Parts: sequence; structure tokens; C-alpha cells
Amino acid sequence: MNRYSEATLQEYPEPEKGPVAEPAPASPRIDPSLKRSLDQHEHSDSVDGGVRAWLTVLGGFIALFCSFGQLNAFGTFQAWYATHQLSHLHPSTISWIGSLQLWVFFFSGTFVGHAFDKHGPRPVLIVGSIVLVFSIMMTSLSTQYYQYMLGQGILLSLGVGMMFYVSLASIATHFTKYRATAIGVASAGSGVGGTVFPIILPRLFHSLGFAWTVRVIGFITLACCVLSLLLITRRAPDPRPFRTSDSWLDYPALRDIRFVLLAVGSALVCFGLFIPYFYISSYAESFSDDLGPAVNRASPPHASISTPLAVLNAASVLGRTIPPLIADILGPYNTLFPCAFLSGLFCFVLWLPAQQGAGFQPLVIAFTVLYGFFSGGVIAVVPPCVARISDVTLIGTRMGMLYTVISIPSLLGGPAAGALLAHDHGSYADMIVVAGSAMVAGSLFILGSRFTVNRQLWEKV
Repeated sequence: MNRYSEATLQEYPEPEKGPVAEPAPASPRIDPSLKRSLDQHEHSDSVDGGVRAWLTVLGGFIALFCSFGQLNAFGTFQAWYATHQLSHLHPSTISWIGSLQLWVFFFSGTFVGHAFDKHGPRPVLIVGSIVLVFSIMMTSLSTQYYQYMLGQGILLSLGVGMMFYVSLASIATHFTKYRATAIGVASAGSGVGGTVFPIILPRLFHSLGFAWTVRVIGFITLACCVLSLLLITRRAPDPRPFRTSDSWLDYPALRDIRFVLLAVGSALVCFGLFIPYFYISSYAESFSDDLGPAVNRASPPHASISTPLAVLNAASVLGRTIPPLIADILGPYNTLFPCAFLSGLFCFVLWLPAQQGAGFQPLVIAFTVLYGFFSGGVIAVVPPCVARISDVTLIGTRMGMLYTVISIPSLLGGPAAGALLAHDHGSYADMIVVAGSAMVAGSLFILGSRFTVNRQLWEKV
């Protein structure tokens, strides 16, 4: 029997075993007996279910609908800005707004994750809700490029980060066996938001004007934030609270080859992952005459160019739900690798031939559906992979660290794509090749992390 088992038996004796011994002294990070009891509780059936657990999933779905769903819909804003408020600027310049959103969102992960581990979900959600709604209202008043950068690029994404990380980390504490499924159901909220917003925004822009459209979105967001505040909870070990270090980083993670390979792979994947989300609307606008009635039925005119983005996000709803179900059967790593690899592959076999004029309409439709599905799977299954290799008391911190790492490539991906688009005089070919190559390369690092966790090919990992 190891020392952790002995400490656990001392702290939680059978009634007939006699007097209770003093608990083992706390380590700098976690009391050994607490860690052992957490491990035992982690594998108990009571972790997977219960009213509070599934209410947290519902709250996470609502939170991600109104927060990350708006990030998914930025392509609609980019297409609108390019022909209205910011029409005097180059598309690559406008894309810095969306790239800054991703960078701030991902970079905030370490701080938000640590705050969650230390203080729980509610304080962070309250601050996140205030920042998110305030940023939307400030965007409605914006007229200059720097104002959009501040309101939509920085403040909005900071609020989104607080809602996103806290929601998924809270869900992860309630589930073990069905963790990927629960996170996937909540993550589908961002896909639903990314489907709804691109459909309603262009119509409201024309009927209400830009300012009042954004304010309406702000009021909807406020209602969603209040609901998520009431629903989201964290499962804390009973009877003691979490014991965490005061450090913002989990330094042992930097020496954990599993975590390092996962972080590098995720960073490469995310360099290319959001490029289609940014540019599919402007891409459709460039070829709008070729889209045909199957895609170009919407009215008013700018609604049609957002239809491919809406289709992509609609497919990602299934991608954020079905792959997590598979992950609970086959393992999160065994699901993440094919999702990342196929996302890159479809750029080469579907999007690139469409750019070259070979069967444009069916190829674009096929690409938006398949890419939306598998890229949604990537977004949904990364958090369960982090949880798979992390202690339950450090899930928030490690999740935040990983997303902070991938903040830099996410910042650079959109502008790099815009620069390639300008260099090629409107041709999307090089941009597509770069996006696909980054995702395929990243998937290989993820595969390396998977085999570091377990070298057996057919094992659930």
C-alpha cells in the first residue's frame, strides 16, 4: 500500500477501526490525502450526472451561445465593415480586429483559469458578463477603426474568455466518464450562436442600422449572461475546498511532454483553423455570381454572403456534439487527431479546387459542411484532452495555459491570410494552402502527444 492510500485510510477510517489519526501534512500544492480522495471521487459514478451537473451544462451552452458564438460570427462583421464603416481600409487591416479578438480571448486563459481554480465560477462570471455587455454597447457607438479594436477586439474577447473558460472548466469538474460529451453539448452553444448571428445580423443591419442591431445583440447577451450566472456551478471536493498554488502557472506542465506536444499541436492547428471562419464570407462575395440558387437565395443582398458562414457554423454544432460523444467511447486524443487532420485535408481536396474553378458551387457547399463539422470537433475536444492529462484541481489553470500558448498563432493567422490575399491580387489559393498545411502539421504533434500518453494503438486515450 502506497503512502497516499495510507493517508486516505487514516483520514477516512472505517467506523470499527478505532481512533482517527492526524491527517497527513499538506504539500506545497495539494494535501496527499485530499489528492487521493479526489482521485477516488473522480472515478465514482456520482461525478457523472445530477441536476447541478446538467444545469451547469445548460448554463455553459447559454454562455457560449452569447459569447464565443459572436466570435464565430466575426466574418459577417468583417464583410460589413469592408463595404461600410471601414471601406477605406484593406481587408487584412480589418482582419486585425478578429485576430485581436482571438489573441485576447486565448491569452486571457491563464489568468481566467487561475481565477476560476482559486475563487470558483461566480465571481469570474459576474465580471465577464459586465465586460461582455459593456463592450457590445461600446461597439454600437463606434465609428473609427481604433474604437472597433478597443471595443470589439479587446473588451469583447476578454469578456468572452471569462465566460468560455469558466463554463468549460466548471463542467469538467462535474463529469469524468461523460466529460467530453458534456463539454461538447455546451460547446455546441457557440456553434448555434455562430449560425444564428450571421443569419440575423445582415438583415438587422439593413432594417435597424448597425448601431441598434448591435445594441439588440447586447440586450440578448445580457439576458443570456444572467441565466448562465444562475445555472453554472463547480463541484468542489467535500468537505475541504480546493488547495491551489498562488502561481498563475502550473510549472510542472512545462516539463510534461504530453502537455507540451498538445500545446504545440493545438497552436499550429489554430493558426489555420479560424481562417475559413474569417474569410468564407468575403470569399463567397467574390464568387457570389457563381454560388447559384442553392446558396444565394437570401435577401437582402448582404445576407447571401453570410450564408456560407452560417452553414459552416451550423455544421460545427454537430461537430461540437458528435465527436465528443465519440471521444467518450474512443478517448479524446483518438478523436482530436482525425478531426484536426481532416480539417486541414479538406482545405486541399475541397476548398482549393473550388478556388481554381472546378465545380465551384458543390465543392464550396461540401467544404463548409465538412469543415464546419470537423473544425467544431477540434474546438470541442481540446478541453477534454487537457483534462485527460491534468489533476482535477488544475484543470482551469492548465486549460488557460494551453489557450494562452495558442493565442499568438491565432493572432497572426487572420492578418497573414489577408496579406497573402493581397499579395496574390485576390487569389485565395496560397491562403488555403497555408491554412491546410498548418492544421495537418499540428495534427501530427497532437498524434505525438497521444502516443506519449499511451503507446498502444487501439487503447482508449
